[in-house]
Amino acid sequence: MITIKGRRCAGLSLVRRRRILSYDPTELNRQGPDTGTQYRSAVFFANDEQKRVAEAYIAQLQAARTFASTIVTQVTQLKAFYEAEAYHQDYLVRHPDQPYIVVNDLPKIANLQRQFPALYVGD
Repeated sequence: MITIKGRRCAGLSLVRRRRILSYDPTELNRQGPDTGTQYRSAVFFANDEQKRVAEAYIAQLQAARTFASTIVTQVTQLKAFYEAEAYHQDYLVRHPDQPYIVVNDLPKIANLQRQFPALYVGD
């Protein structure tokens, strides 16, 4: 789930935007400096419509050659949702000066803010 303006939502249009701007979906089992299967590129769908939209969007990106390499994002049925442990919640907000956050996350957030100012809600 994604929280926007204090409300939880699963809007695919926002997911589309985020995925393009936050990491490279052509990298297998990697997101920036992090590697391993837990960092795979995946879209989890809850129903057939979500699956159809995700697969169509990936096909659209491939056809447009948005990325130089093949998109490896997996489209997988959501079996369960597990909320992260409390110490992971609001990590960036609680640790804004942590080097990983400064180097890897703050530039992505700044980019999202520039690209989609109407969706950005500051503190």
